[in-house]
Amino acid sequence: MKINGSIALVSGGNRGIGEHFVKALLDRGATKVYAAARDPRKVTVPGAVPIRLDITDPASVRAAAEQAGDVTLVVNNAGISTGASLLEGSREDFLREYETHVLGTLEMSRAFAPVLARNGGGGLLNVLSVLSWLTLPGSAAYSAAKSAQWSVTNALRIALAEQGTQVTGLHVGYVDTDLTAGIDAPKSAPADVVRTALDGFESGLTEVLADALSESAKAGLALPPAA
Repeated sequence: MKINGSIALVSGGNRGIGEHFVKALLDRGATKVYAAARDPRKVTVPGAVPIRLDITDPASVRAAAEQAGDVTLVVNNAGISTGASLLEGSREDFLREYETHVLGTLEMSRAFAPVLARNGGGGLLNVLSVLSWLTLPGSAAYSAAKSAQWSVTNALRIALAEQGTQVTGLHVGYVDTDLTAGIDAPKSAPADVVRTALDGFESGLTEVLADALSESAKAGLALPPAA
């Protein structure tokens, strides 16, 4: 699918990777880009169309799908990180992670699937994580939710194939955004991640590995857990 001439919607389009997606889509010739956020007043990218969206609220998702009925590309980017650990993290934080990354992605995909079908098939680009494939006790809630989101993405690829919708999953390690501000580790520039993601999407890739860490983790899936 080509970006030039597309009409896109980016969830979490007011900051971080989402804001960079909005900018890059416009730069690549998207006819219109909806920048979706809980508070659309926080959308600052020139040329973007602010739209209210809370992906954890089914009514909000349905309203966005009605308002953006011309969309041909949906970037499921909105996410959170509660930092909930395996043994000490609260149940509420685990639920927030799951409701955002898994059920939020599912609600968005269900609501926009008919829109994409009416508009020729289009595409879904789901922002996943290297933590879909590996985990540590301190990142258990986020990793568990991202693993489930990866599974949902793979199921969507099959479910939407008949209507001609391309489904691409983006896996990436640490990115230099507010979400990782407290983490001391090598980080990718968000503009580089977005460029790699959109290049892969336009090439028809079903999965994009944005950095060496993601490539290493994916290769490690064939190894036994101890390795």
